[in-house]
Amino acid sequence: MGESKDSAKDALLEKMKATKEKWDAEADASPDGPDETDALLSQAISMAIDQGKGWAPGERDKYLEMLLDDDYIPPLFASSKEELDNSGLAEAFSTLHNEGETPGKNILDFKKKGDDSIALGRKNVVKNMSYYRDAVNHYYEAYHWACRITAKEEDFVPTPEELLAAEDDPYFSRKELDALTSVICSNCALAHMCLKNWGFVRDECKKAVDYNSKNLKAWYRLAKAYQMLQCWEEAGNAIDSGLEIETDNKELLQLQKQLDEKVRKARLQRQQRERARAERSSRIKEVWRYCKDENIALGRLPLVATVKDDEDEDEGGDAMEHRWHHHYPHTGQLPKRLSQSEGGGWTWPVLFVYPSHRQSDFIAEFGEDELIAIRMAQMFPEYEGYGDAGETEITWDFNNEFRCSNLAVYFEVHCLEEECSDKRLVIHPDSVERLIDQGSAMRFYESSRALKGDEGPEMTTVARCLERKHLYHQRKAWIKKHGSLWAKPDPCPVVQVHPGVTLEQVLRHKNLVVPNFLLTFVLFPMEHPAHKEFLKEHKCIGIVEPKEA
Repeated sequence: MGESKDSAKDALLEKMKATKEKWDAEADASPDGPDETDALLSQAISMAIDQGKGWAPGERDKYLEMLLDDDYIPPLFASSKEELDNSGLAEAFSTLHNEGETPGKNILDFKKKGDDSIALGRKNVVKNMSYYRDAVNHYYEAYHWACRITAKEEDFVPTPEELLAAEDDPYFSRKELDALTSVICSNCALAHMCLKNWGFVRDECKKAVDYNSKNLKAWYRLAKAYQMLQCWEEAGNAIDSGLEIETDNKELLQLQKQLDEKVRKARLQRQQRERARAERSSRIKEVWRYCKDENIALGRLPLVATVKDDEDEDEGGDAMEHRWHHHYPHTGQLPKRLSQSEGGGWTWPVLFVYPSHRQSDFIAEFGEDELIAIRMAQMFPEYEGYGDAGETEITWDFNNEFRCSNLAVYFEVHCLEEECSDKRLVIHPDSVERLIDQGSAMRFYESSRALKGDEGPEMTTVARCLERKHLYHQRKAWIKKHGSLWAKPDPCPVVQVHPGVTLEQVLRHKNLVVPNFLLTFVLFPMEHPAHKEFLKEHKCIGIVEPKEA
């Protein structure tokens, strides 16, 4: 293919040469002789032929097509590296821009400029910060050129010509290049230290020690950056790494003495967090094994409401609260096994919700062997306990309707028995998703803790990103199947619960999925209008009744 292009180009040059000779002959035969324009044109064609210039077949059309493309940006007007690369002339433009310069020479020149700027900044009486900003820019340029250098092999032996050329274009082995790059990053961190840009100091020092772990100055500056960022354990680790290189370094020993107590406390707190995390993992594994053995289904709701920061600008806090109904926020409670002295059974966190009055009650430990009616009688006793007036002690129960015998109890059915076995089932983002394995249960619980801030701001950010990714895939799958997020499923059906049943009977119901490790009951006064409206929206598909003796 290449040979055919070359032969076509040679034929084009021959044609240009023949055409020129023809024009020259016609100009000579003219009575007036060749004019000045003809002579200039002839010279231009001669130069083009001598230099081999001319369009190869297809080159001209391809070039014109590129120029007419709406996305094409000439390299001279490119504002980013991506635009320069897309122009197809990045290498040529770079060569033109850096004509007469070499990466090896540039890296040393810019490093020297950075060093000089820092020296001038230190000498400056009025403490002009612009010197340090210039130093940062020079070091960034030096680092840029260092990344473009191709290191020589360790056994490379230069020829006399290469030794002579090394004066203008120095070469480096991989070890030499890494050591030089580490110094550049460390010096750049020093310039940032003078500007008190501690985050940049940390980033540059981490790059420096990645290139050369023996860079003592980089370890010291990294420890200082962590000190100013109040990352005490990381500061202690940086100090320890520096002292491994030079055990009697005065600056590091002084900093170690200064931060010793804070580093010790930070490490102790980290150990406590790890121990607590291990204990939580053990508890979740125990809960999962128990639920699997007893056929109790667990589920989850999204822990975030949006997939990007600016998504909730058009939606106020009340609307966001309404979206998550009574399952949000996550309580952080887990089912608990009682000790043998306490009976050895299990207790569950339970939520009683009263939509008619927009109220709720949270029960941290509800025993599986307890009757629903006993709890309801304690919370909503009959008239005998209210005295002659017959009024309840509940401040928001204006019509005295909340009595044990006057309440209907339901639980929502988030996943029917036949649907739970279908792994291909697409779940609406606002609906309950069943937890399918132990790993998903552990990830969900740890994410809920992280989003509460229990694991620090960095883990909160990580958990938020993971939850947003999960929510994004849920939305994408639903839109692919149904066309829009507004195509919401019908309100979930409900199952009525007889107060005479135990919590154990409810938990083992075939259509129950416990969302967020929190068993939720919905309670209504029998004759309340909200009860009738609730049953219009939510179809009642069954009732849990007491077992016969």
